[in-house]
Amino acid sequence: MTQPLRARSSRPCADRARRKAAFATICLISLVAAIPAAAREVSQQRLTPVVTAVRQARPAVVSIRGEKTAVEANTLRDDADTPRHVNGMGTGTIVDERGYVLTNYHVVSDVRRIEVTLDDGRQYTAEIIAYDGAADLAIIKIPASKPLPVIRIGTSSDLMDGESVIALGNAFGYEQTVTRGIISALGRDVQVSDTQSYDDLIQTDASINPGNSGGPLLNIDGEMIGVNVAVRAGAQGIGFAIPIDSALNVATRLLNVERLRNTSHGLATHAGDEFDGPIRVTKVAIASPAEKLGIQPGDEIVSVGSMRMTRPLDLERAFLDRPAGQPVSVELRRNGQTMMMDLALAESHATAIAPRIATSSDDEKVWDILGLKLYEEPRSTFQRRSTRYRGGMHVADVRPDSPAAQEGILPGDILVGMHKWETASDQDIKYIVSRPTLSQMGKLKFYVLRGESTLYGHINVATRSDTPSSVR
Repeated sequence: MTQPLRARSSRPCADRARRKAAFATICLISLVAAIPAAAREVSQQRLTPVVTAVRQARPAVVSIRGEKTAVEANTLRDDADTPRHVNGMGTGTIVDERGYVLTNYHVVSDVRRIEVTLDDGRQYTAEIIAYDGAADLAIIKIPASKPLPVIRIGTSSDLMDGESVIALGNAFGYEQTVTRGIISALGRDVQVSDTQSYDDLIQTDASINPGNSGGPLLNIDGEMIGVNVAVRAGAQGIGFAIPIDSALNVATRLLNVERLRNTSHGLATHAGDEFDGPIRVTKVAIASPAEKLGIQPGDEIVSVGSMRMTRPLDLERAFLDRPAGQPVSVELRRNGQTMMMDLALAESHATAIAPRIATSSDDEKVWDILGLKLYEEPRSTFQRRSTRYRGGMHVADVRPDSPAAQEGILPGDILVGMHKWETASDQDIKYIVSRPTLSQMGKLKFYVLRGESTLYGHINVATRSDTPSSVR
């Protein structure tokens, strides 16, 4: 008998369809989980101003490590003559694409080998270019083979209590640590030791820990508005930073081409009325290249070569690698009119802008015999440090391969004594280099202040009559 036809059940098909859909969903979930987080689309809620600021600034922040020791690899020694080895760490900020880094002086002082790590992991050995111990700031340089990212610099002139800030740094050795907080107060004066004090600091509750020193304090726009410098021992949420405007004034002086290259443009400038430039000329040195071109106080400098001028530091950066006699185009603005001219640096023997000692002949004797360019250190430096020294001579420049260079003396050191003589004034230096028996005295013991340390060595004072004073 023929069986009656029956309708086919659709349930097995529906089950198979559900199983396929479930399998596809599992595969999709696995695929999404395997996608790197960086490749996913980030929501605007997660991409906060803090995240954006950190991403912008981080490539220009470096970690610094080194072994601190009171006895240097060169011949400088401390008073105790006992080595003390400490593994130091800190942070720095790239302020010029050629590898110039701004940091605290206490981060790199007495460090035998300064190891710098970039955000991308590249490592370099840096050298100290110049420093100011009283301001606790230093410029170091790494031998970069290609241009490096530079921090965006803001201003500390318009900071507000309660404003959001971000600190970046090598906190406790954890590189590129990010902390955030607010500005707790402005204008704080802080005494951190018997020999180091700071004026007019930014106080913040963004966590600043050992290793953060020298790193940037950022505003919410990712602009550097301070240099992290100190914490309050035993307190939580109390950290301090040097205002960026003050730090840049020091950095401009440290990178001054006359100080570093013995060349001069003859210009003194300050930031203009607009935050993004141009800069304004405040002084023109007599008989300088700038005066010979007719540049006047009140002129605005828009650009030097391809670099726009937004702050005085830019002027020194623009001339850093240019030799004397090589012209560079300068765009000026005077009374609303734009002017173009070519300015070439000249060899310098301390123009009117820089402090100098006694007379030209005295300068040349010190340069020939010792290899030093000196000027009197303000007495206030010694009052702040509570040191036994009454005064000293600030080392503005050191001639390569000179007796001073061979003994490890650096720009920024303060010469406080030689042999049995005090070196507290121009007259003291003039007396020493004019001694008729100086060339027969061989090596003389000398003392310099470097940061919080008093170092000494033995310098050869044999007369260098065969070496012209213009040798660099």
